[in-house]
Amino acid sequence: MANIKKITTPLNDKIVIDLKAGDTVNITGYIYTGRDAAHKRLIELIDKGEGLPIELKDQIIYYVGPAPAKPGYACGSAGPTTSYRMDPYAPVLLDRGLKGMIGKGLRSREVIDSMKKNKAVYFAAVGGAAALIARSIKKSEVVAYEDLGAEAIHRYYVEDFPAIVVIDSEGNDLYKTEPPKYAKQESDSLMSVPSK
Repeated sequence: MANIKKITTPLNDKIVIDLKAGDTVNITGYIYTGRDAAHKRLIELIDKGEGLPIELKDQIIYYVGPAPAKPGYACGSAGPTTSYRMDPYAPVLLDRGLKGMIGKGLRSREVIDSMKKNKAVYFAAVGGAAALIARSIKKSEVVAYEDLGAEAIHRYYVEDFPAIVVIDSEGNDLYKTEPPKYAKQESDSLMSVPSK
């Protein structure tokens, strides 16, 4: 089994720099949630020079719209949202001190360049494991934009939240490095199949 790095929030440069693409992590501490509707509102406040409802410095935002909580749980299923929807907003938030993002899928060149500049990291949560992920969420409170329902900004307390470092602070990107390896393995295996 892969060695799991245990990290706690808030993050800092040392924690982020030590994380490398491909690392499996368990995250403990407070994280925020937010999807595109909430991100849009945050950017509008920044554009107006107004204060934000949350402190971004050294924080992680999880791209999720959780399902309603069942009795005895802090939230319902909480699977990751496709991250590219937040790409237009992420560089501005990274410039404000955001250190980590959790989601699924590719990120734009602008986001990756901003991650390198600001020493930030992008984690992937496993799609399809939403109920399992929800078990690591111990507390949940809405901290902004309650009118957005599931897309409101929540503050979660998580214990051993499972994730994978997909893009590290140097810009190493598993979405770029790993597919060619599998393509080569498949090609090699096809070449080794004896002809009839």
